[in-house]
Amino acid sequence: MADFMTLKKRIYEIVEVSHDGDKTSKAYDTMMLIAVVVGLMPLTIKGENPFTFPIDIITACIFVFDYFLRLFTSDYKMGIRSYKAYLFYAFTPMAIVDLLSIIPVMAIFFPVSKTIALTRLLRIVRLFKVLRYSTAMRVIGNVMRKVWRPLAAVFILVLLYVIACALIMFQVEPEIFPTFLDAIYWSGCTILTVGYGDIAPQSQAGRIIAVISSMVGMGVIALPSGIITAAYMNEITRKKSKLEI
Repeated sequence: MADFMTLKKRIYEIVEVSHDGDKTSKAYDTMMLIAVVVGLMPLTIKGENPFTFPIDIITACIFVFDYFLRLFTSDYKMGIRSYKAYLFYAFTPMAIVDLLSIIPVMAIFFPVSKTIALTRLLRIVRLFKVLRYSTAMRVIGNVMRKVWRPLAAVFILVLLYVIACALIMFQVEPEIFPTFLDAIYWSGCTILTVGYGDIAPQSQAGRIIAVISSMVGMGVIALPSGIITAAYMNEITRKKSKLEI
């Protein structure tokens, strides 16, 4: 039993992000990164070619193997020595990404079904697997977990403003905005300062509202940027303090 747990812990150390001096874990991380990149290559080519099927099979096997190894060692990951660890781990964000990344395997064995063939697009989800192996992205992930509440508040505020602005423009410019969804589209583009110009107000009142929306848009972009930047600098400072200690 002790030998089994020792082996299981070693597998956990290998599949997790490598530490300095662990060449086996480093090689595993490199293999996974290569598998992610190679697995996305078929999406860059139109139609079928002789390399698509072998790439799909090989990368699918690697991702399935990786998923079950991580599930097998999830008690170490979650810090819980019971069957609950496997259940809790299965619903963590990265475990869900891992699961979605292996769903396209079905499209390999059932190519006739158009519905299942659409799952091939889930290969794009594999890009998020790279986040696990990037130190910088892990820092950003920690930052986002800390500031998600103020960011959610900003998002709700922006959403309310977009709806309010769309309601006003829908009444002021009924000829320009035939449906409320058109007004929502214009309001969203304007407040995000990307205004495509395909829909533009014609009346003086409408133009004044557009100017105000554009000005508010500058604040909308600056507010979350400031929140994230401050939290990022705090995280970097905290990590440097730990290293110095």
